[in-house]
Amino acid sequence: MEKDRELIIALYDLYSGLLTEKQRGYFEDYYFMDLSLSEIAENYGISRNGVYDQIKRTVAELNKIEEAVGLNKKINEIADSDLDSSIKDKIISILKE
Repeated sequence: MEKDRELIIALYDLYSGLLTEKQRGYFEDYYFMDLSLSEIAENYGISRNGVYDQIKRTVAELNKIEEAVGLNKKINEIADSDLDSSIKDKIISILKE
């Protein structure tokens, strides 16, 4: 499960600019602020289930974008390559911009 969380956060780091402000808010509260679904629901004035659905849809959207673009996969391939580490870091930095 922790690996899934790391992947989801990596995808968010790459593609958050493609999400709505509301999607980013729910996601950040849940994954970065470590708020419970109930706490997020209270903050936004919606049901706990509504928050769960929003987060689930946001994760699905991030996965859909990754399937289409594949940037995270490319970054991982570069990171796993035999290139010099300074070259790897530069390439990955450029891809993340």
